Amino acid sequence: MVKERRQPRFKQITVIILITAFQLLCCVGVLIRQETISAITVYTFLGYIALEWIYMALGTAITGHDYFELEAIAFFLSGIGLTVCATFNDAFAYKQLFAILLGIVVYLAVILLTKDVNVACMLRYPAAIGSILILAANLVLAKSINGTLNWIDLGFFSIQPSELVKVSFIFVGAVSLEKLLSSRSLTKYLIFCIGCVGALFLMKDFGTALIFFFTFILIAFMRSGDVRTIFFICTGALLCAILIFYFKDHVAQRFEAYRHVWEYMDTTGYQQSRALIYISSGGLFGLGIGEGHVRDIYAASTDMVFALICEEFGLILGIAILLCFIGIAFFAIHASRTAGSTFYTIAAVSAAGMMLFQLALNVFGITDILPLTGVTLPFVSRGGSSMICSWGLLAYIRMASAPFVPPEADPRPLPVSKKTRTAKPPAKPTDKQPPVKKQNPPKKAAQKVTPKKQTQKKAQSPSMPPVRIPRETADTSRKSGKGGGAK
Repeated sequence: MVKERRQPRFKQITVIILITAFQLLCCVGVLIRQETISAITVYTFLGYIALEWIYMALGTAITGHDYFELEAIAFFLSGIGLTVCATFNDAFAYKQLFAILLGIVVYLAVILLTKDVNVACMLRYPAAIGSILILAANLVLAKSINGTLNWIDLGFFSIQPSELVKVSFIFVGAVSLEKLLSSRSLTKYLIFCIGCVGALFLMKDFGTALIFFFTFILIAFMRSGDVRTIFFICTGALLCAILIFYFKDHVAQRFEAYRHVWEYMDTTGYQQSRALIYISSGGLFGLGIGEGHVRDIYAASTDMVFALICEEFGLILGIAILLCFIGIAFFAIHASRTAGSTFYTIAAVSAAGMMLFQLALNVFGITDILPLTGVTLPFVSRGGSSMICSWGLLAYIRMASAPFVPPEADPRPLPVSKKTRTAKPPAKPTDKQPPVKKQNPPKKAAQKVTPKKQTQKKAQSPSMPPVRIPRETADTSRKSGKGGGAK
Protein backbone atom coordinates (compact mmCIF):
# COMPACT_ATOMS: atom_id res chain seq x y z
CA MET A 1 0.00 0.00 0.00
CA VAL A 2 1.21 3.49 -0.89
CA LYS A 3 1.00 5.98 1.98
CA GLU A 4 -0.52 9.35 1.20
CA ARG A 5 1.83 12.28 1.58
CA ARG A 6 0.29 14.87 3.86
CA GLN A 7 1.14 18.54 3.74
CA PRO A 8 3.34 19.46 6.74
CA ARG A 9 1.36 21.49 9.23
CA PHE A 10 2.62 24.82 10.42
CA LYS A 11 3.33 24.46 14.12
CA GLN A 12 1.47 27.57 15.14
CA ILE A 13 1.57 27.07 18.92
CA THR A 14 5.30 26.30 18.96
CA VAL A 15 6.21 29.30 16.81
CA ILE A 16 4.01 31.72 18.74
CA ILE A 17 5.47 30.53 22.05
CA LEU A 18 9.02 31.09 20.75
CA ILE A 19 8.14 34.56 19.40
CA THR A 20 6.47 35.45 22.70
CA ALA A 21 9.51 34.31 24.69
CA PHE A 22 11.79 36.42 22.48
CA GLN A 23 9.60 39.49 22.93
CA LEU A 24 9.46 39.04 26.71
CA LEU A 25 13.27 38.94 26.77
CA CYS A 26 13.32 42.15 24.72
CA CYS A 27 10.91 43.75 27.18
CA VAL A 28 13.13 42.77 30.11
CA GLY A 29 16.16 44.19 28.29
CA VAL A 30 14.40 47.51 27.78
CA LEU A 31 13.26 47.68 31.41
CA ILE A 32 16.73 46.91 32.75
CA ARG A 33 18.13 49.88 30.85
CA GLN A 34 15.56 52.25 32.34
CA GLU A 35 16.28 53.91 35.66
CA THR A 36 12.69 53.41 36.79
CA ILE A 37 10.42 50.71 35.41
CA SER A 38 7.92 52.29 33.04
CA ALA A 39 4.39 50.92 33.18
CA ILE A 40 3.77 52.14 29.63
CA THR A 41 6.58 49.91 28.34
CA VAL A 42 5.15 46.88 30.13
CA TYR A 43 1.62 47.52 28.89
CA THR A 44 2.88 48.10 25.35
CA PHE A 45 4.66 44.75 25.16
CA LEU A 46 1.85 42.85 26.88
CA GLY A 47 -0.69 44.45 24.56
CA TYR A 48 1.35 43.47 21.53
CA ILE A 49 1.73 39.86 22.70
CA ALA A 50 -2.02 39.70 23.37
CA LEU A 51 -2.67 41.04 19.86
CA GLU A 52 -0.60 38.21 18.37
CA TRP A 53 -2.41 35.49 20.31
CA ILE A 54 -5.86 36.92 19.59
CA TYR A 55 -5.14 37.17 15.87
CA MET A 56 -3.86 33.59 15.65
CA ALA A 57 -6.75 32.21 17.71
CA LEU A 58 -9.42 34.02 15.68
CA GLY A 59 -7.70 33.15 12.41
CA THR A 60 -7.64 29.46 13.30
CA ALA A 61 -11.28 29.51 14.42
CA ILE A 62 -12.50 31.32 11.27
CA THR A 63 -10.40 29.61 8.58
CA GLY A 64 -10.15 26.17 10.19
CA HIS A 65 -6.39 25.84 9.63
CA ASP A 66 -3.22 27.11 11.21
CA TYR A 67 -1.15 28.08 8.18
CA PHE A 68 -0.02 31.54 9.29
CA GLU A 69 3.62 31.59 8.21
CA LEU A 70 3.45 35.09 6.75
CA GLU A 71 1.74 36.55 9.79
CA ALA A 72 4.28 34.93 12.12
CA ILE A 73 7.17 36.50 10.18
CA ALA A 74 5.43 39.88 10.19
CA PHE A 75 4.80 39.72 13.95
CA PHE A 76 8.43 38.76 14.58
CA LEU A 77 9.79 41.67 12.52
CA SER A 78 7.25 44.14 13.92
CA GLY A 79 8.22 43.09 17.45
CA ILE A 80 11.84 43.94 16.74
CA GLY A 81 10.80 47.38 15.52
CA LEU A 82 8.65 47.86 18.62
CA THR A 83 11.66 47.03 20.83
CA VAL A 84 13.83 49.55 18.99
CA CYS A 85 11.19 52.25 19.49
CA ALA A 86 10.88 51.39 23.20
CA THR A 87 14.62 51.93 23.70
CA PHE A 88 14.22 55.58 22.70
CA ASN A 89 11.10 56.63 24.61
CA ASP A 90 7.63 55.45 25.55
CA ALA A 91 5.92 57.74 23.06
CA PHE A 92 7.62 56.02 20.15
CA ALA A 93 6.62 52.62 21.58
CA TYR A 94 2.86 53.09 21.91
CA LYS A 95 2.67 55.00 18.61
CA GLN A 96 4.39 52.06 16.94
CA LEU A 97 1.92 49.64 18.57
CA PHE A 98 -0.98 51.73 17.27
CA ALA A 99 0.61 51.69 13.80
CA ILE A 100 0.87 47.87 13.92
CA LEU A 101 -2.82 47.67 14.83
CA LEU A 102 -3.74 49.92 11.90
CA GLY A 103 -1.51 47.83 9.65
CA ILE A 104 -3.41 44.67 10.57
CA VAL A 105 -6.71 46.46 9.84
CA VAL A 106 -5.41 47.50 6.40
CA TYR A 107 -4.14 43.94 5.86
CA LEU A 108 -7.61 42.49 6.44
CA ALA A 109 -9.27 45.24 4.38
CA VAL A 110 -7.05 44.54 1.36
CA ILE A 111 -7.84 40.83 1.63
CA LEU A 112 -11.58 41.53 1.63
CA LEU A 113 -11.37 43.98 -1.30
CA THR A 114 -9.27 41.64 -3.45
CA LYS A 115 -11.19 38.48 -2.63
CA ASP A 116 -13.33 39.01 -5.73
CA VAL A 117 -11.42 40.04 -8.85
CA ASN A 118 -14.52 41.65 -10.37
CA VAL A 119 -14.88 43.95 -7.37
CA ALA A 120 -11.17 44.78 -7.60
CA CYS A 121 -11.60 45.72 -11.26
CA MET A 122 -14.33 48.22 -10.35
CA LEU A 123 -12.05 49.86 -7.77
CA ARG A 124 -9.18 50.38 -10.21
CA TYR A 125 -10.03 53.90 -11.35
CA PRO A 126 -10.97 55.24 -7.89
CA ALA A 127 -7.68 53.90 -6.50
CA ALA A 128 -5.64 55.48 -9.32
CA ILE A 129 -7.38 58.87 -9.07
CA GLY A 130 -7.13 58.85 -5.27
CA SER A 131 -3.39 58.12 -5.40
CA ILE A 132 -2.71 61.01 -7.77
CA LEU A 133 -4.79 63.36 -5.63
CA ILE A 134 -2.95 62.32 -2.44
CA LEU A 135 0.44 62.96 -4.04
CA ALA A 136 -0.77 66.30 -5.39
CA ALA A 137 -2.00 67.29 -1.92
CA ASN A 138 1.39 66.32 -0.55
CA LEU A 139 3.07 68.79 -2.88
CA VAL A 140 0.79 71.56 -1.63
CA LEU A 141 0.51 70.82 2.09
CA ALA A 142 3.85 69.24 3.00
CA LYS A 143 6.71 71.23 4.46
CA SER A 144 10.31 70.72 3.41
CA ILE A 145 12.20 68.51 5.91
CA ASN A 146 15.84 67.82 5.08
CA GLY A 147 15.23 68.92 1.51
CA THR A 148 12.23 66.63 0.84
CA LEU A 149 8.45 67.08 0.88
CA ASN A 150 7.53 63.74 2.40
CA TRP A 151 5.43 64.42 5.47
CA ILE A 152 2.07 66.06 6.09
CA ASP A 153 1.71 67.23 9.67
CA LEU A 154 -1.85 66.81 10.98
CA GLY A 155 -1.08 68.12 14.46
CA PHE A 156 -1.36 65.02 16.65
CA PHE A 157 0.40 62.81 14.09
CA SER A 158 1.99 63.02 10.65
CA ILE A 159 1.66 60.78 7.60
CA GLN A 160 3.84 59.99 4.62
CA PRO A 161 1.50 59.69 1.61
CA SER A 162 4.10 58.07 -0.66
CA GLU A 163 4.16 54.99 1.61
CA LEU A 164 0.38 54.61 1.43
CA VAL A 165 0.39 54.99 -2.36
CA LYS A 166 2.66 51.93 -2.67
CA VAL A 167 -0.29 49.65 -1.87
CA SER A 168 -2.57 51.22 -4.49
CA PHE A 169 0.30 51.36 -7.02
CA ILE A 170 0.54 47.57 -7.06
CA PHE A 171 -3.24 47.23 -6.91
CA VAL A 172 -3.80 49.39 -10.00
CA GLY A 173 -1.00 47.68 -11.92
CA ALA A 174 -2.17 44.15 -11.16
CA VAL A 175 -5.83 44.91 -11.98
CA SER A 176 -4.95 46.78 -15.20
CA LEU A 177 -2.89 43.88 -16.54
CA GLU A 178 -5.02 41.07 -15.09
CA LYS A 179 -6.68 40.33 -18.41
CA LEU A 180 -5.01 39.87 -21.77
CA LEU A 181 -2.36 42.52 -22.25
CA SER A 182 -3.28 45.26 -24.68
CA SER A 183 -1.52 48.43 -25.68
CA ARG A 184 -4.44 50.45 -24.32
CA SER A 185 -4.27 49.00 -20.78
CA LEU A 186 -0.49 49.25 -20.69
CA THR A 187 -0.64 52.87 -21.85
CA LYS A 188 -3.09 53.79 -19.10
CA TYR A 189 -0.91 52.18 -16.47
CA LEU A 190 2.16 53.88 -17.92
CA ILE A 191 0.46 57.28 -17.61
CA PHE A 192 -0.42 56.49 -13.98
CA CYS A 193 3.19 55.48 -13.26
CA ILE A 194 4.58 58.63 -14.86
CA GLY A 195 2.25 60.72 -12.70
CA CYS A 196 3.33 58.97 -9.48
CA VAL A 197 7.06 58.99 -10.23
CA GLY A 198 6.93 62.58 -11.47
CA ALA A 199 5.24 63.71 -8.25
CA LEU A 200 7.91 61.90 -6.19
CA PHE A 201 10.65 63.65 -8.16
CA LEU A 202 9.03 66.99 -7.42
CA MET A 203 9.03 66.00 -3.74
CA LYS A 204 12.75 65.17 -4.12
CA ASP A 205 12.06 61.71 -2.70
CA PHE A 206 14.34 59.89 -5.12
CA GLY A 207 14.57 56.68 -3.10
CA THR A 208 10.81 56.09 -3.18
CA ALA A 209 10.70 57.11 -6.86
CA LEU A 210 13.30 54.46 -7.59
CA ILE A 211 11.21 51.84 -5.75
CA PHE A 212 8.12 52.80 -7.79
CA PHE A 213 10.06 52.61 -11.04
CA PHE A 214 11.49 49.18 -10.21
CA THR A 215 8.01 47.89 -9.35
CA PHE A 216 6.63 49.19 -12.65
CA ILE A 217 9.39 47.39 -14.57
CA LEU A 218 8.65 44.18 -12.67
CA ILE A 219 4.90 44.33 -13.31
CA ALA A 220 5.30 45.20 -17.01
CA PHE A 221 7.85 42.45 -17.59
CA MET A 222 5.78 39.78 -15.83
CA ARG A 223 2.78 40.50 -18.04
CA SER A 224 4.45 41.20 -21.39
CA GLY A 225 7.89 39.58 -21.28
CA ASP A 226 9.14 42.07 -23.88
CA VAL A 227 12.79 42.64 -23.01
CA ARG A 228 13.29 45.23 -25.75
CA THR A 229 10.54 47.50 -24.42
CA ILE A 230 11.87 47.20 -20.88
CA PHE A 231 15.36 48.07 -22.13
CA PHE A 232 14.13 51.24 -23.84
CA ILE A 233 12.23 52.29 -20.69
CA CYS A 234 15.31 51.77 -18.51
CA THR A 235 17.49 53.67 -20.97
CA GLY A 236 15.11 56.64 -20.93
CA ALA A 237 15.01 56.60 -17.13
CA LEU A 238 18.82 56.53 -16.98
CA LEU A 239 19.07 59.55 -19.25
CA CYS A 240 16.59 61.43 -17.05
CA ALA A 241 18.64 60.56 -13.98
CA ILE A 242 21.82 61.86 -15.63
CA LEU A 243 20.09 65.13 -16.48
CA ILE A 244 18.90 65.48 -12.88
CA PHE A 245 22.41 64.94 -11.54
CA TYR A 246 23.75 67.49 -14.01
CA PHE A 247 21.25 70.26 -13.28
CA LYS A 248 20.62 69.57 -9.56
CA ASP A 249 23.83 70.15 -7.63
CA HIS A 250 22.46 69.08 -4.25
CA VAL A 251 21.47 65.68 -5.69
CA ALA A 252 24.97 65.14 -7.04
CA GLN A 253 26.48 66.10 -3.68
CA ARG A 254 24.32 63.52 -1.94
CA PHE A 255 25.90 60.76 -4.04
CA GLU A 256 29.37 62.26 -3.90
CA ALA A 257 30.48 60.03 -1.01
CA TYR A 258 29.36 56.80 -2.65
CA ARG A 259 32.24 54.27 -2.42
CA HIS A 260 34.36 56.96 -0.76
CA VAL A 261 32.82 57.20 2.72
CA TRP A 262 36.20 57.00 4.48
CA GLU A 263 37.37 60.08 2.58
CA TYR A 264 34.23 61.99 3.71
CA MET A 265 33.96 60.65 7.26
CA ASP A 266 33.09 64.01 8.78
CA THR A 267 30.83 65.32 5.99
CA THR A 268 28.64 63.40 3.52
CA GLY A 269 29.98 59.98 4.54
CA TYR A 270 29.37 60.45 8.25
CA GLN A 271 26.43 58.06 8.58
CA GLN A 272 27.82 55.18 6.52
CA SER A 273 31.31 55.28 8.05
CA ARG A 274 29.94 55.25 11.63
CA ALA A 275 27.48 52.52 10.77
CA LEU A 276 30.24 50.28 9.42
CA ILE A 277 32.37 50.83 12.52
CA TYR A 278 29.53 50.15 14.97
CA ILE A 279 28.23 47.09 13.10
CA SER A 280 31.65 45.45 13.36
CA SER A 281 31.93 46.37 17.06
CA GLY A 282 28.63 44.63 17.83
CA GLY A 283 29.92 41.17 16.94
CA LEU A 284 27.66 38.14 16.71
CA PHE A 285 25.60 38.74 19.86
CA GLY A 286 25.63 42.55 20.13
CA LEU A 287 26.46 45.00 22.89
CA GLY A 288 23.03 44.81 24.52
CA ILE A 289 19.69 46.54 24.10
CA GLY A 290 20.12 50.30 24.34
CA GLU A 291 23.93 50.15 24.61
CA GLY A 292 24.81 50.98 21.01
CA HIS A 293 26.31 54.13 19.56
CA VAL A 294 24.35 54.14 16.30
CA ARG A 295 21.44 55.70 18.19
CA ASP A 296 23.45 58.93 18.32
CA ILE A 297 23.39 59.16 14.51
CA TYR A 298 20.60 60.98 12.69
CA ALA A 299 17.66 58.70 11.65
CA ALA A 300 18.93 55.84 13.81
CA SER A 301 15.43 54.37 14.28
CA THR A 302 14.31 54.79 10.67
CA ASP A 303 16.87 54.76 7.85
CA MET A 304 19.79 53.42 9.97
CA VAL A 305 17.80 50.88 11.98
CA PHE A 306 19.58 47.84 10.50
CA ALA A 307 22.93 49.12 11.75
CA LEU A 308 21.38 49.73 15.19
CA ILE A 309 20.06 46.16 15.34
CA CYS A 310 23.39 44.64 14.28
CA GLU A 311 25.24 46.63 16.94
CA GLU A 312 22.87 46.09 19.88
CA PHE A 313 21.26 42.70 19.08
CA GLY A 314 24.15 41.17 17.15
CA LEU A 315 24.91 40.14 13.59
CA ILE A 316 22.97 36.87 14.05
CA LEU A 317 19.68 38.73 14.45
CA GLY A 318 20.58 40.95 11.48
CA ILE A 319 21.04 37.85 9.31
CA ALA A 320 17.77 36.42 10.67
CA ILE A 321 15.95 39.56 9.47
CA LEU A 322 17.37 39.15 5.99
CA LEU A 323 16.35 35.48 5.94
CA CYS A 324 12.81 36.45 6.91
CA PHE A 325 12.48 38.66 3.82
CA ILE A 326 13.98 35.96 1.63
CA GLY A 327 11.40 33.54 3.06
CA ILE A 328 8.61 35.98 2.16
CA ALA A 329 9.94 36.17 -1.40
CA PHE A 330 10.07 32.36 -1.80
CA PHE A 331 6.59 32.09 -0.33
CA ALA A 332 5.31 34.60 -2.90
CA ILE A 333 6.92 32.74 -5.80
CA HIS A 334 5.53 29.41 -4.63
CA ALA A 335 2.05 30.84 -4.06
CA SER A 336 1.97 32.58 -7.46
CA ARG A 337 2.25 29.23 -9.26
CA THR A 338 -1.09 28.02 -7.91
CA ALA A 339 -2.90 31.36 -7.69
CA GLY A 340 -6.47 31.42 -8.93
CA SER A 341 -6.02 34.54 -11.11
CA THR A 342 -3.36 36.50 -12.92
CA PHE A 343 -4.21 39.42 -10.66
CA TYR A 344 -3.03 37.50 -7.57
CA THR A 345 0.13 36.34 -9.30
CA ILE A 346 1.17 39.82 -10.43
CA ALA A 347 0.25 41.41 -7.11
CA ALA A 348 2.09 38.83 -4.97
CA VAL A 349 5.33 38.82 -6.96
CA SER A 350 5.42 42.61 -7.35
CA ALA A 351 4.72 43.13 -3.61
CA ALA A 352 7.53 40.76 -2.66
CA GLY A 353 9.81 42.40 -5.22
CA MET A 354 9.04 45.86 -3.85
CA MET A 355 9.87 44.79 -0.29
CA LEU A 356 13.08 43.05 -1.37
CA PHE A 357 14.21 46.05 -3.41
CA GLN A 358 13.48 48.42 -0.53
CA LEU A 359 15.38 46.10 1.81
CA ALA A 360 18.37 46.14 -0.57
CA LEU A 361 18.36 49.93 -0.78
CA ASN A 362 18.29 50.20 3.02
CA VAL A 363 20.90 47.57 3.91
CA PHE A 364 23.25 48.13 0.99
CA GLY A 365 22.97 51.90 1.37
CA ILE A 366 24.10 51.66 5.00
CA THR A 367 27.03 49.41 4.11
CA ASP A 368 28.07 51.62 1.13
CA ILE A 369 27.36 48.93 -1.46
CA LEU A 370 24.70 51.21 -2.97
CA PRO A 371 24.21 54.97 -2.61
CA LEU A 372 22.38 55.98 0.56
CA THR A 373 18.83 56.81 -0.54
CA GLY A 374 17.14 57.18 2.85
CA VAL A 375 14.40 54.53 2.66
CA THR A 376 12.95 52.60 5.58
CA LEU A 377 13.26 48.91 6.45
CA PRO A 378 9.81 47.28 6.12
CA PHE A 379 8.16 46.18 9.40
CA VAL A 380 11.22 47.26 11.44
CA SER A 381 11.77 51.00 10.97
CA ARG A 382 9.87 53.43 13.13
CA GLY A 383 6.96 55.09 11.38
CA GLY A 384 3.25 54.48 11.09
CA SER A 385 3.02 54.98 7.32
CA SER A 386 5.79 52.49 6.66
CA MET A 387 4.21 49.91 8.97
CA ILE A 388 0.78 50.24 7.36
CA CYS A 389 2.33 49.91 3.89
CA SER A 390 4.25 46.77 4.88
CA TRP A 391 1.14 44.99 6.17
CA GLY A 392 -0.83 46.09 3.10
CA LEU A 393 1.76 44.60 0.75
CA LEU A 394 1.73 41.38 2.76
CA ALA A 395 -2.00 40.99 2.03
CA TYR A 396 -1.31 40.51 -1.69
CA ILE A 397 1.04 37.61 -0.96
CA ARG A 398 -1.51 36.04 1.39
CA MET A 399 -4.27 36.22 -1.22
CA ALA A 400 -2.09 34.48 -3.79
CA SER A 401 -1.63 31.55 -1.39
CA ALA A 402 -5.35 31.11 -0.81
CA PRO A 403 -6.60 27.79 -2.25
CA PHE A 404 -8.35 28.11 -5.60
CA VAL A 405 -11.99 26.98 -5.38
CA PRO A 406 -13.57 26.37 -8.82
CA PRO A 407 -17.12 27.66 -9.32
CA GLU A 408 -19.86 25.22 -8.37
CA ALA A 409 -21.97 23.66 -11.11
CA ASP A 410 -25.53 24.93 -11.51
CA PRO A 411 -27.86 22.28 -9.98
CA ARG A 412 -30.82 23.40 -12.14
CA PRO A 413 -31.55 21.19 -15.20
CA LEU A 414 -30.78 22.51 -18.61
CA PRO A 415 -33.75 23.90 -20.63
CA VAL A 416 -35.33 21.37 -23.03
CA SER A 417 -37.27 22.21 -26.19
CA LYS A 418 -40.98 21.33 -26.59
CA LYS A 419 -40.30 18.78 -29.30
CA THR A 420 -37.92 16.91 -27.04
CA ARG A 421 -40.43 16.98 -24.17
CA THR A 422 -43.37 15.66 -26.30
CA ALA A 423 -41.38 12.93 -28.02
CA LYS A 424 -42.08 9.43 -26.71
CA PRO A 425 -39.18 7.84 -24.89
CA PRO A 426 -37.71 4.77 -26.55
CA ALA A 427 -39.13 1.42 -25.44
CA LYS A 428 -37.12 -0.35 -22.82
CA PRO A 429 -36.02 -3.87 -23.67
CA THR A 430 -37.88 -6.60 -21.72
CA ASP A 431 -37.01 -10.17 -20.97
CA LYS A 432 -39.91 -11.53 -23.16
CA GLN A 433 -38.59 -9.97 -26.31
CA PRO A 434 -36.34 -12.28 -28.34
CA PRO A 435 -32.73 -11.38 -28.43
CA VAL A 436 -31.71 -9.39 -31.42
CA LYS A 437 -29.35 -11.24 -33.70
CA LYS A 438 -26.34 -9.47 -34.80
CA GLN A 439 -26.28 -9.08 -38.53
CA ASN A 440 -23.02 -9.47 -40.29
CA PRO A 441 -22.02 -6.44 -42.25
CA PRO A 442 -22.74 -6.79 -45.99
CA LYS A 443 -19.86 -7.93 -48.04
CA LYS A 444 -18.54 -5.51 -50.50
CA ALA A 445 -18.77 -6.60 -54.10
CA ALA A 446 -15.44 -7.33 -55.64
CA GLN A 447 -14.56 -4.74 -58.12
CA LYS A 448 -13.52 -6.00 -61.50
CA VAL A 449 -10.01 -5.00 -62.22
CA THR A 450 -9.34 -4.16 -65.79
CA PRO A 451 -5.90 -3.90 -67.24
CA LYS A 452 -4.48 -0.50 -67.66
CA LYS A 453 -4.02 -0.94 -71.42
CA GLN A 454 -7.70 -1.75 -72.00
CA THR A 455 -8.76 1.11 -69.81
CA GLN A 456 -6.60 3.48 -71.73
CA LYS A 457 -7.95 2.20 -75.07
CA LYS A 458 -11.54 2.57 -73.95
CA ALA A 459 -10.83 6.00 -72.65
CA GLN A 460 -9.21 7.00 -75.93
CA SER A 461 -12.03 5.68 -78.25
CA PRO A 462 -15.24 5.11 -76.31
CA SER A 463 -17.49 5.61 -79.40
CA MET A 464 -15.57 3.29 -81.88
CA PRO A 465 -18.00 1.12 -84.01
CA PRO A 466 -17.82 -2.71 -83.71
CA VAL A 467 -15.49 -4.53 -86.15
CA ARG A 468 -17.20 -6.87 -88.65
CA ILE A 469 -15.50 -10.19 -89.59
CA PRO A 470 -15.74 -11.38 -93.25
CA ARG A 471 -18.01 -14.38 -93.85
CA GLU A 472 -15.38 -16.48 -95.59
CA THR A 473 -13.00 -16.19 -92.69
CA ALA A 474 -15.75 -17.20 -90.25
CA ASP A 475 -16.65 -20.39 -92.27
CA THR A 476 -13.02 -21.41 -92.45
CA SER A 477 -12.57 -21.13 -88.70
CA ARG A 478 -15.70 -23.25 -88.04
CA LYS A 479 -14.52 -26.06 -90.31
CA SER A 480 -11.09 -26.17 -88.76
CA GLY A 481 -12.70 -26.31 -85.35
CA LYS A 482 -15.05 -29.17 -86.27
CA GLY A 483 -12.39 -31.31 -87.84
CA GLY A 484 -10.18 -30.92 -84.83
CA GLY A 485 -13.08 -31.97 -82.60
CA ALA A 486 -13.66 -35.28 -84.62
CA LYS A 487 -10.10 -36.38 -84.05
